[in-house]
Amino acid sequence: MNSVKSICVIDGQGGGIGAAIIKRLKALFEEQVEVVALGTNAIATAQMLKARANRGASGENAIVVTVPRVDIIIGSVSIVMANAMMGEVTPKIAEAVSSSPARKLLIPIFQENVVIVGALSVPLPHIVDTLIDEHLAPLLS
Repeated sequence: MNSVKSICVIDGQGGGIGAAIIKRLKALFEEQVEVVALGTNAIATAQMLKARANRGASGENAIVVTVPRVDIIIGSVSIVMANAMMGEVTPKIAEAVSSSPARKLLIPIFQENVVIVGALSVPLPHIVDTLIDEHLAPLLS
């Protein structure tokens, strides 16, 4: 690995998806990566910090300010959809994530009235494994 990469994990509601991703990241890469937890609310951020994120912040402004400064953004596809997660993803958040120069690794889990045709119904642990093993690990080597 050339240098420490900053990886931003964005989650909302209860923070369970973000926490699962961060646990796996930290187990594999330890401190070779800096993991920034950004929650759309304080509960999500707290759960991701418990999972060993290096630092975290909550809310629209924290997300809008941070996402242009990280190397990689990870989250559900909902983070690029205005008003997703029962309104927790504001239009400003969706625009900031979409416009960020960071590489975005999005998983097809959401509660919106949207279907991603071709996306398979796979348990979250398998999605996290695929995300890290096939898409993130090559970026970090």
